[in-house]
Amino acid sequence: MTIKLGCIADDYTGASDLANTLTRAGLRTVQTIGVPAEDLALPDVDAVVVSLKSRSIAAPLAVARSREAETWLRGRGADHVLFKICSTFDSTDAGNIGPVMDALRDDAGETVVLVTPAFPETGRTVYQGHLFVGHVPLNESPLKDHPLNPMHDANLVRVLSRQSRAKIGLVDLATVVRGPEAVRARLADLAGQGIGAAIIDAAFDADLTTIGTVAVRHRVSVGASGIGLGLARALVESGGVKAAAADAANDAPVGGPAACLAGSCSQATLAQIAQAEKIMPVLHLDPEQILAGKDEARRALAWAIECLADDPVLIAASAAPEQVAAVQARHGREVAGHAIEQTMAEIAEGLVQAGVRRLVVAGGETSGAVVDRLKIPAFLVGPEIAPGVPVLRTVGARSAEMLLALKSGNFGGSQFFLDALGLMR
Repeated sequence: MTIKLGCIADDYTGASDLANTLTRAGLRTVQTIGVPAEDLALPDVDAVVVSLKSRSIAAPLAVARSREAETWLRGRGADHVLFKICSTFDSTDAGNIGPVMDALRDDAGETVVLVTPAFPETGRTVYQGHLFVGHVPLNESPLKDHPLNPMHDANLVRVLSRQSRAKIGLVDLATVVRGPEAVRARLADLAGQGIGAAIIDAAFDADLTTIGTVAVRHRVSVGASGIGLGLARALVESGGVKAAAADAANDAPVGGPAACLAGSCSQATLAQIAQAEKIMPVLHLDPEQILAGKDEARRALAWAIECLADDPVLIAASAAPEQVAAVQARHGREVAGHAIEQTMAEIAEGLVQAGVRRLVVAGGETSGAVVDRLKIPAFLVGPEIAPGVPVLRTVGARSAEMLLALKSGNFGGSQFFLDALGLMR
């Protein structure tokens, strides 16, 4: 297998978002969970997205895992490797975006790395180096209060400068709209100043095409799925990839019971849970009971098994931001998060043992814990449920074939759970 584009994603839902974007742009794409084992048979594809759960771990470990993934991708022919990050640039001052970028830049011998989380289709734009969510700067939006990686500074040049060993520059929108040659000239100027990475503005869909056309000639880039879209377009337009129909993964029905799990505390997911309560049984877990060592997983599974014969079910550990903050204050952010994620993973494992073959998971950390527990090595990408969220069909799993949807907390409309189940046959 020789691939044209290699991608390293720092969480599983972000990887699904990117895989979905690449598939829509015409690239045959597989999402793997971690670096694939040598004996895992993957289909012939144009792009591989290696999913890591590295966004919120210690920076040295994130660097080591990302380097391992890059080595695997380069060994399969990838000339360009995209480090896929969240479109809200989730990262503390210690990393992990900067340290991983520095390592990949060094390994590739790259002079200047283009960096942008922009994806106008999903309301993420960058102007003068500042990240906007809709019409407001990131630090004024509800997305600023991520429970693990809060983002209270919209100036990405400043944010990345606090994390990276490299000097950080800016390619502004006025340059981008003049086209690829203007961007290349600006990058050459920045390189001459000793700058090793540049935040690049993007406010419109066409800007992504310009960015991709420039970035694909480099060895490394960093950004959200928007830059992935630009890279895919550049590969297709150059003739490096023949565009394929996005039909890959979902022809044969799987059937069987279906269930939803929600661990995200975003406003979008809370609204989706409220809508789900109108159409399916919903059980809310008690975080204090989980942290007290009570067997909330067993209670949830007993409840779900009673309901599954008649309806899909939703089990939620989500809570309003003030409730989450109170729990974290009492128990510690990492302790609380880990306990809840592992409880959700235990519930997912029990549901699969009970016959569930269609599973919807909301929340990046929750999705990572669930997929790890189920030991799923890879996915084929199927139809799009909502922007950034495809149906995924398991590849190489030990259990029976399954369909999953892994949703970042902020993604999807209010009817997301119903929409997902409608496409997962």
